[in-house]
Amino acid sequence: HKIGDQKISTGVQVRGAVTQIGPHRINRDNWHWPECENNPFFAPDPEIVPVWENFLDETRKAGSSAGAVIEIVADGIPAGIGGPIYNKLDSELASAMMSINAVKGVEIGSGFDLAHIPGVEAGDEIRLDDDGKPVFSSNHSGGILGGISSGQPITCRFVVKPTSSILTPRQTITDDGRETEVVTKGRHDPCVGIRAVPIGEAMMAVVLADQLMRHEAQCGPLG
Repeated sequence: HKIGDQKISTGVQVRGAVTQIGPHRINRDNWHWPECENNPFFAPDPEIVPVWENFLDETRKAGSSAGAVIEIVADGIPAGIGGPIYNKLDSELASAMMSINAVKGVEIGSGFDLAHIPGVEAGDEIRLDDDGKPVFSSNHSGGILGGISSGQPITCRFVVKPTSSILTPRQTITDDGRETEVVTKGRHDPCVGIRAVPIGEAMMAVVLADQLMRHEAQCGPLG
């Protein structure tokens, strides 16, 4: 989980975690990054691990599969990266995440939850801290405003669909148009989304590195 430290810039860290498998979500109040290294699910909430274990075991026995939601967070990105129209940071992140196999949806910050959050709460207000520096009161925008980084942590989530490689027979058609059944044999993961965590981290790191180099080439070093 040190892609950002090694490849992007000093002080930048990119980390990922699984936040949901099937209908079972983590308790975000229990979020603890080091826990992601202590279980095979990249789960930041230790209490969800046995729940996911039992759920996936039952899913596998039923000959089915489950989807997952992965969250990628980048800390230490300065304000000013990206663009308001072309080279928007959020659009490039969305494109990168959607290019991962089996990904079917991407959201930045609070994402689709913003549909039911009132505007008076959704807007990330700015105030001055005790040292007179501007700070945000929230981060619903996921660290990106108008396509440009705000200096807050950049948060991105994507959903990986349940794999179609399952033991249960499925209806399909042959190349000459006849109905038939297809059965996938062999060993297959009941949830491939777990494997997408380091891939999502890498995609986030690549986009941020590209944006940082582009900004330095066009505008000079940040800071």
